[in-house]
Amino acid sequence: MKKNDYQVCFGLAVRKQRNNRNLTQEELASLCDLDRTYIGSIERGERNVSLVNIHKIASALDIEVKELFE
Repeated sequence: MKKNDYQVCFGLAVRKQRNNRNLTQEELASLCDLDRTYIGSIERGERNVSLVNIHKIASALDIEVKELFE
């Protein structure tokens, strides 16, 4: 798997979890204290997300970090 493939898979997982909770990108970004455009670029697989931000996203989605990698 290429580096970008991991980013795309992670982004799809974030989008799926966000949609399951009926949150907009803006709402999730606010819960994470991140910018909406940053969330969008994560979901498109354009970002190599830091561990700190992965934890913020998982916490905002009320899930364990590992659920974003399944």
